[in-house]
Amino acid sequence: MAEALRQDTIAAVATAIVPQQGSVGIVRLSGAEAVAIARQLFQAPGQQVWESHRILYGYVRQPQTQVVVDEALLLLMLAPRSYTREDVVEFHCHGGIMAVQQVLQLCLMQGARLAQPGEFTLRAFLNGRLDLTQAESVADLVGAESPQAAQTALAGLQGKLAEPIRRLRATCLDILAEVEARIDFADDLPPLDEVATQHQIASALAEVTQILATAERGELLRTGLKIAIVGRPNVGKSSLLNAWSRSDRAIVTDLPGTTRDVVDSRLVVGGIPVQVLDTAGIREAMDQVEQIGVERSRAAAQAADLVLLTLDAEAGWTEADQQIYEQVQHRPLIVVLNKIDRVSQPPQLPISPVVETAAAKNQGIEALEQAILAQVQGGLQAADVDLAINQRQAAALIRAQAALEQVQETAQNQLPLDFWTIDLRSAIQALGEITGEEMVEQALDQIFSRFCIGK
Repeated sequence: MAEALRQDTIAAVATAIVPQQGSVGIVRLSGAEAVAIARQLFQAPGQQVWESHRILYGYVRQPQTQVVVDEALLLLMLAPRSYTREDVVEFHCHGGIMAVQQVLQLCLMQGARLAQPGEFTLRAFLNGRLDLTQAESVADLVGAESPQAAQTALAGLQGKLAEPIRRLRATCLDILAEVEARIDFADDLPPLDEVATQHQIASALAEVTQILATAERGELLRTGLKIAIVGRPNVGKSSLLNAWSRSDRAIVTDLPGTTRDVVDSRLVVGGIPVQVLDTAGIREAMDQVEQIGVERSRAAAQAADLVLLTLDAEAGWTEADQQIYEQVQHRPLIVVLNKIDRVSQPPQLPISPVVETAAAKNQGIEALEQAILAQVQGGLQAADVDLAINQRQAAALIRAQAALEQVQETAQNQLPLDFWTIDLRSAIQALGEITGEEMVEQALDQIFSRFCIGK
């Protein structure tokens, strides 16, 4: 697969194309013919030197007619000092649609192939510039929706995850070598120091478990959190959304049933991307349109990671609130006691946790965010965000953890050393899959298919 990829030259638009909004668009090529294609298309006036890591100024021309397609800059990055460790050329064109698309089509007409999703990064991996954890971090960095998610992705790109995984795999390889040496050369070597070896296995297992504990944080940072604001009509759900998002996302009136559909807003809470859904007030609908809105509210509550059951502090806990609670009580839930500024004494409520707010006056939002973090993170918002594994990495670590636990059990039961090697090899393979040192082609296709084209 790696050899096949090195035989052709790929091209793609490497920047987002937004009509009338993008000032610069980049067309990227990688492969043995990248420079030759660039020379056919790009005219650099004067005595500009075509050498690596130099930017040339000039014009992209149609080779047959010499018609100017765009005034552009050309960036040359020759192998191995490039992202893919192949010859890479970038045309920095005017943004928008037409310029970059025309330049891309000219590249394809000169023999380049349109890149597949993630193929530039795949080549970087196959050519040894990145390991698999770094490649996945590239995708995470591009898709980051919060500063904390970007920071974690950047740490992964810098090898903060690969380093401990490689160290753990090296430890397991060393143990396996010691064990196999005693099997093959039992008469020539002293007996295996089983106490010291079991201590090494226990230390490796503890580190695997520690890294595995970051899976939940990684999932939160990558996929975010979906929160549904539910409650009776006119308890202040829309006011809460507006105060929280610092915008007028939802219409607010004193009339019950104003919100007829689910309104969403995207926020960042404690470094975690959050999608907040303001739902229609749940009650017996007055008309068909409101009935549809109520059904959508119920569906949003069932699909949410966390439900904010919003109450009116003046009304207290009503029979209608009890009915709504019975519909959502199986979901993680926080009670928001709104309009607290209108009462002298908060009413007693049968459930907790409770956060008091006065959304119309922008009060209580910070306390609400702290309650959300305490509910869903359980302390995961720590300052150390260097490690946050994804689902694929977690699955491999779970297999490594099980294999090391089995080695421990084998040693404790004083079984022959041959039995140790079986599970040690399983742990080594699982750890190698994380960094890509042991990987099958189908898994690579699945990983890189999630990338955007051009990256």
